[in-house]
Amino acid sequence: MDEIFQTVGLSTQIVLAAIVAIGVFTSFLAVALPAMSGNKLKGRMKAVALERDQIRARERARLASEKERGRGLRQVDNRGIAGVVVERLNLRKALVDDKTVGTLRAAGYRGQRPLTLFLFARVALPLVFLAVAAFYIFGLGFLEDWPMAARILVVLIAAYFGFYIPVILVKNTATKRRQSIGRAWPDALDLLLICVESGNSIEAAFRRVAEEIGIQSIPLAEELILLTAELSFLPDRRTAYENLVARTGLEGVKSVATALIQAERYGTPLGQALRVMSQENRDLRMNNAEKKAAALPPKLTVPMIVFFLPVLFVVILGPAVIRLLGLD
Repeated sequence: MDEIFQTVGLSTQIVLAAIVAIGVFTSFLAVALPAMSGNKLKGRMKAVALERDQIRARERARLASEKERGRGLRQVDNRGIAGVVVERLNLRKALVDDKTVGTLRAAGYRGQRPLTLFLFARVALPLVFLAVAAFYIFGLGFLEDWPMAARILVVLIAAYFGFYIPVILVKNTATKRRQSIGRAWPDALDLLLICVESGNSIEAAFRRVAEEIGIQSIPLAEELILLTAELSFLPDRRTAYENLVARTGLEGVKSVATALIQAERYGTPLGQALRVMSQENRDLRMNNAEKKAAALPPKLTVPMIVFFLPVLFVVILGPAVIRLLGLD
């Protein structure tokens, strides 16, 4: 080993010192990175607190004057270059509909600023992808053997892909968020039932559950905090529950919201309704797990045929083939 190091021009001490330095550096990263990442739950709760303040300010402005509210929203929309581009091109009228706003809310992007950035990205990314594709194809000579029409088509496809990248990212984020909320929702109902039966009001119960469920699902904690704020400031409590259903898009949340609305309207006990809903949501989660387990055998058929069976055939038939060929 020493001869090899000397041949390269290094000594054993230098190599050992380098290995020790690399080990110390990786150990430092393993300890420092979790500390430097910060508390994700605390940051998200701070963002939700800002959203609660915005709800309070919006409702106060609505009660005071519609004119004041309109001026406040225009100030929010025109921040930065993205807001100017969106306003000049009138992208809200061209690209925004109720489905787009609902998808952004389901992904956790609330307010006017995320919508403005989303619209700006749908305009800017096609230009970026178009420029990069044109540079590689026409500038660096990539795909030079292809016809000119085919290369122009590739550039246009790249621009089209850039136009839909923000939509794909937002949909994937919304899907992951719904999955996180759906997994933690039955446990949140159990905690909510305990809080209600212990004598807490429904607002205090939601606030307490949001503090506890954040360890398991940060998106669900955010939604419950927003629900608490809307229950406190909105004139109609039914609107707050409907907004929760619109933000999550889950059938379990919808059934619980409907039960809470009916319980408050007709004066039925909340504890009984929550107990029934909690059991139904647990059964629903178990049914979903059973469906996924039942779908595994068909999904494993192709990998077993492609990867496992050839190895088994080689192991089983290999010795016989060797003997028949006389290679043993």
